[in-house]
Amino acid sequence: MLTAAAIDAVVRLALAEDAPHGDLTAAAFVPAAARADAVVRAREAGVMACGDVVAAVMRAVDPAVCVTEVLPDGEAFAPGDVLARIAGPARAVLTGERVMLNLLARMVAVATRTAAYVAEVDGALSARGRVVRVVDTRKTTPGLRALEKHAVVCGGGHNHRFSLSDAVMVKDNHLTTHPAGEITRALREAADRLPHTTHLEVEVDRLDQVEPVLASGVVGTIMLDNFSLEDLRAGVAQVAGRALVEASGGVTLASIGAIARTGVDLVSVGALTHGAGSVDLGLDIDVTSPTADGV
Repeated sequence: MLTAAAIDAVVRLALAEDAPHGDLTAAAFVPAAARADAVVRAREAGVMACGDVVAAVMRAVDPAVCVTEVLPDGEAFAPGDVLARIAGPARAVLTGERVMLNLLARMVAVATRTAAYVAEVDGALSARGRVVRVVDTRKTTPGLRALEKHAVVCGGGHNHRFSLSDAVMVKDNHLTTHPAGEITRALREAADRLPHTTHLEVEVDRLDQVEPVLASGVVGTIMLDNFSLEDLRAGVAQVAGRALVEASGGVTLASIGAIARTGVDLVSVGALTHGAGSVDLGLDIDVTSPTADGV
């Protein structure tokens, strides 16, 4: 769940980077009494995400700035649509403009990209008869993970673990720390050191690794990494409901539909976040300046 504290922490760092000692241009050129009425407008279609960022940025610059009519997270929009309205001191609005647009455009792009992947999976069911989930990864922009993972949810996706502290995921490099014949025992010993509520997932890259992993009896999810469609189907059959099955590795918009229809429970996609880019948004602004005599 995205919290106000998480947003504020990102906003503080972004403003410290962009205006460490104030906005020289606004202070020197924009009259102190000037007022701005502005709208955040879409230049292309997308899905709204992290709308609270708009108010958080403006509030951090100047609490006198008012933000209204923010489009709800998860709502689709078309080119020309207004995503939020902003009113207040012109200096503050102009100072916060770029940070606000940078953050919002990035999160909207993540949500929009996620929605496209989710649409390709529509109707696919796992071997358990459950709707296949599109999930994110930890391939996020440093410092922006909380926002980007929220944006994934806005786009209809689901979150994988948030951090290394949330769940155990034994990957290929972890497996190399134990001899191949000792994986079953090593997984059992690891589970004995964990709280009983901790989820344990293991990544495999060959079908012959599946049985030794599942033989441990402690694995909740098995990740089939970079498997062909044929091997994914074989892996699902081999697991036979003993764990959730996650497909991962090189998933694209063109391939995810076929992957989801192999019977897996989850498809994890790093590109939801690391390949999102930004959606084109702009701030259309009208400024009312005081007259020369102050009237």
